[in-house]
Amino acid sequence: MKLVRFLMKLTHESVTIALKNGSNVFGTVIGVDMSMNTHLKSAKLTPKNGEPITLDFITIRGNNIRYFILPDSLPLDTLLVDDTPKAKPKRERSGPTGGMGGARGGGRGRGRGRGRGRGGPGGGGGGGGRGR
Repeated sequence: MKLVRFLMKLTHESVTIALKNGSNVFGTVIGVDMSMNTHLKSAKLTPKNGEPITLDFITIRGNNIRYFILPDSLPLDTLLVDDTPKAKPKRERSGPTGGMGGARGGGRGRGRGRGRGRGGPGGGGGGGGRGR
């Protein structure tokens, strides 16, 4: 399970978040998105060397978070259960492309054929001069 998926399950939990700039934020999680941006309500921001500031709401950008301090009462065993559906394994297809690219063209992009000197399965691949 990805860390962000776990953090997204922490809604309505009170957590402390340590930031990379040395500040701490304590508050109740409203939500966490895939970039780990965290939205808190009833938050208390304590700067590194300053007085605590009380905020109704705060959003913390994910890349500024150093770590989360979770409450001791949090049931980690139930939250860490991976409930995401497993992706079905893709079948290997055998065909003219050997499993690469699309069905036509050999899977080599949108080229315009084989230029001079580009042999390949089928023989020569081009003339040897200027065509005169």
